[in-house]
Amino acid sequence: MAVVLDLINNPRPRHPEKAHRPDSPLAKKPDWIRVKAPVSKGYEDTRAIMRENKLVTVCEEAGCPNIGECWEKKHATFMIMGDTCTRACAFCNVKTGLPGALDPHEPVHVGEATAKLGLNHIVVTSVDRDDLADGGAEHFAQTIRAIRTHAPGTTIEILTPDFLRKDGALDVVVAARPDVFNHNLETVPSQYLTVRPGARYFHSLRLLQRVKELDLQMFTKSGIMLGLGEERNEVLQVMDDLRSANVDFLTIGQYLQPTRKHHEVVRFATPDEFKSLETIAYAKGFLMVASSPLTRSSHHAGDDFARLKAARLAQANK
Repeated sequence: MAVVLDLINNPRPRHPEKAHRPDSPLAKKPDWIRVKAPVSKGYEDTRAIMRENKLVTVCEEAGCPNIGECWEKKHATFMIMGDTCTRACAFCNVKTGLPGALDPHEPVHVGEATAKLGLNHIVVTSVDRDDLADGGAEHFAQTIRAIRTHAPGTTIEILTPDFLRKDGALDVVVAARPDVFNHNLETVPSQYLTVRPGARYFHSLRLLQRVKELDLQMFTKSGIMLGLGEERNEVLQVMDDLRSANVDFLTIGQYLQPTRKHHEVVRFATPDEFKSLETIAYAKGFLMVASSPLTRSSHHAGDDFARLKAARLAQANK
């Protein structure tokens, strides 16, 4: 008996692990969360450079609401190691499944694209690659080195997976000397089993702490989302945990539900709530805080990096 797979009319679902989940309601977005559709020439120019270099961006894969604004300014977050993630987080719109082999030319392509875009600051992230022995740590290091070669004046921010059960992986990445090491906690500990079932809160926290142990001068950064079912006191506890790990920079943004199969938006936090949390975070000792409904890890990353350096210098001169 022959079995024919109709991949044209019945393509593989983007999130097969969510296909049989009941639909969650899509909450109507409040006025403060709306953004303009990307239509500018700058956006199209950035898109052309991405296609020319066969690069993947988290801006597109995760459906970032800020893509129009960022790409117009030729700002983009490169997503290395493919477009398929081995995790199945309930909030994320990146495709899940078994990834393909690493592209050995990708680090050079990222370096070349960085130079073409004329970036002062670049953000590089990746899918989770639990299938690789080092979780992709060496690929991150090669990409950092390629950017240094092709765009030596560009500062580099990386947003990494947690390298869970990948002994020695973090050391490889830190040794490549990115300027900012970012790893997002995403949510509060009580939500991990439903929101980040493949991750472990205290492992992620320890990862950030370990970066500072390896290189005290490296800036560290982490972010969380509101609207996943967290309580305010839990958010404040996460702030304390991150400060205990000596994290410099905190981002707080609103969770937006990609599809009906993803985790529902429990509530939309108001701009005033975000401002209040920003004030508290600064009081707890963060050097830099970005907190607003549309805040994302790499949104305004270059400008924020300049402020981060200035804040450290001001603290040192007190």
